[in-house]
Amino acid sequence: MVWPQIYDPLHNRLFSTLLATLPVGVLLGGIAFFRMRAHLAALLGLAVAAFIALAVYRMPAPAAVGAMADGAAYGFFPIGWIVINLLFLYQLTVEKGWFSILRESVTRVTPDPRIQVILVAFSFGAFFEGAAGFGTPVAVTAAILIQLGFKPLSAAGLSLIANTAPVAFGALGTPIIALGGVTGIDIHVLSAMIGRQLPFFSLIVPFWVVWAMVGWRGMLGVWPAALTAGGSFATVQFLVSNFHGPWLVDILAALVSLGAVLLLLRGWSPKTVWPRENAVPSDGGVEPGVPGARRPTFVLRAWMPWILLSVLVFLWGVPQVKTFFDSFGSFSFKVAGLHERVARMPPVVPHPTPEKAIFVLSLLSATGTGILCAALLSGVLMGFSPVKLVRVYAGTLYRVRHSLVTIAAMLALGTLTRYGGIDATLGLALARTGSLYPFFGTLLGWLGVALTGSDTASNVLFGSLQTITARQTGFSPVLMSAANSTGGVMGKMIDAQSIVVASTVTNWYGHEGSILRFVFFHSIALAILAGLLVQAQASLAPFTRMVVH
Repeated sequence: MVWPQIYDPLHNRLFSTLLATLPVGVLLGGIAFFRMRAHLAALLGLAVAAFIALAVYRMPAPAAVGAMADGAAYGFFPIGWIVINLLFLYQLTVEKGWFSILRESVTRVTPDPRIQVILVAFSFGAFFEGAAGFGTPVAVTAAILIQLGFKPLSAAGLSLIANTAPVAFGALGTPIIALGGVTGIDIHVLSAMIGRQLPFFSLIVPFWVVWAMVGWRGMLGVWPAALTAGGSFATVQFLVSNFHGPWLVDILAALVSLGAVLLLLRGWSPKTVWPRENAVPSDGGVEPGVPGARRPTFVLRAWMPWILLSVLVFLWGVPQVKTFFDSFGSFSFKVAGLHERVARMPPVVPHPTPEKAIFVLSLLSATGTGILCAALLSGVLMGFSPVKLVRVYAGTLYRVRHSLVTIAAMLALGTLTRYGGIDATLGLALARTGSLYPFFGTLLGWLGVALTGSDTASNVLFGSLQTITARQTGFSPVLMSAANSTGGVMGKMIDAQSIVVASTVTNWYGHEGSILRFVFFHSIALAILAGLLVQAQASLAPFTRMVVH
């Protein structure tokens, strides 16, 4: 028997909407204001969501249990699999003591931490977003910033802020491909429309992240680097998204951005070098017995694990490589009690539609497996014995135990709210805003990513609703579908999953509330700017000419 979702269980739109905010409110409030440990706040939020879904929305118990199990499994794989193996690689480099060599090599490119954060968090992070997505860029860039001497809060918060503009084209365009699937709009059209929105933010994010780090005056001191990084990235982002498609946007834009800043630094440097946060190296020094640590050989060796990581993550992201690995074993499971037992109802979809619930286990083609290969190969090249590799991996598992519980609970919460119809209650509230719908529809995308932790999931969640509401209100379905993804990227920095990943790789687990408070204003401010841009594109010349038809 199929259970039809209910979107106004209290028969009062206001009260139903307020009720639907409770699970996320408990989760984020527990972390930010009551300073609860993240895994406890996540479990409490999940318990509240389960109670509301069962007692108020009348969701069948087997479907609720299936939704939570499906979400938790996705939290462990692929998200947890990425985090574990990336931290394994990180711990191997810690054990070897190469941090100061790596730090010195970056310092020789630029000793200024303001430019370092542009290069690492924005440009380098965008490459990993384009190649892998799913938390990889924040994990990598936060780990590297820690190595460069940034404090944990700055390393985590700045990595989250920088990981915005590239997100819609992440994982070789996965969010846009998913959006095309649920809306029926050609992915080239969606790519072009998003490519006429995000470049504005690609241009300003390097300025924004430096401002968040050192303030207005400190940001002005490196404006040529910020302009070069953002301008080159935005230009390539626009050109590739409009004249090629969504697949290689981030990778090409990131490489051009990195190259442009490195070229700039050959003839320009800031008048004053901004003081570093930490005077003491964060890793504990150079490798014992290596007096020539500054020689190119040792610099290349220190960067070797990260070069391998970049190469293998990129290869694992290529569709042909994924298909090849999947041919050796990819398993799918219909979630018992949930698969096609819950139906999305109008006006969220045009007609009642049973929701599929299939968990896919593709171990070989998973990004985390590529990261594990990079870690094992790096470990061998660094001289670790098999026994030592096992010990380091076991230590890594123990270290991330709470983080894995947190991520699983948060994904379980997000999946339960999706199948229970709780998310749609919130979405319909934002959709009932008349002429201001372009602005609030963009915020709907922001809400979707904040809830699910994924621009892809938000597009699947609200893409159809955006097109339906756009037609009902007389706005362009293409514009509003794109706005869902564009607004969504601004919610990436406050989704609990990303915050836990950032706190874990910076060894700052338990301080998620501090990270959330650090980034929350920036998320809201950028989401509002995105909403204003979409509102202008919907109704204000000459911005209306930017809309793809």
